[in-house]
Amino acid sequence: MTSDATLAADIDAICRLTGEFTLRSGQVATEYFDKYLFEAQPQLLTRVAAQMLPLLPQDTELLGGLELGGIPIATMVSSHTGTPALFVRKKAKEYGTCKLAEGPDVAGRRVTIIEDVITTGGAVRDATNALREAGAIVEVVVCAIDRSPEGSNPLADVGLEVRAVLTKAQLDEVRAQAG
Repeated sequence: MTSDATLAADIDAICRLTGEFTLRSGQVATEYFDKYLFEAQPQLLTRVAAQMLPLLPQDTELLGGLELGGIPIATMVSSHTGTPALFVRKKAKEYGTCKLAEGPDVAGRRVTIIEDVITTGGAVRDATNALREAGAIVEVVVCAIDRSPEGSNPLADVGLEVRAVLTKAQLDEVRAQAG
């Protein structure tokens, strides 16, 4: 659990929605963690970012926030650490600079990916492959919520370590305690 004992309860209360939701992976879920509901709250966003700080690898040179939900978190973490942020698009834009990643050059640099919620890791996998093709060294993703099955790493196939502020199991536990 994070050192902010109430963070899981606060995130769960604000972000957990019930119903029928189709995830990016195509999976259908009866629960959805709407990360924008905490990212739009400056106090909660600050608390999540603060809990990410000890999860960052010491040799991180750039924080790669994934479009769209990872960008506000990466910006906040960047402001706490002084580490430059990089804004990673889902696909390279087709005009202007035609960049996939906006910000400093990634070639030969250690990029820690910052993401909001991971289930199967599809967006992170795509970004990792694209960043590596551009010469970045990508080994770790730090996310606000890991909702993948407990004890599994959905990104092991691309050699990424997942470090999460909160897991679905932790959010389920605070929900059960409140229930």
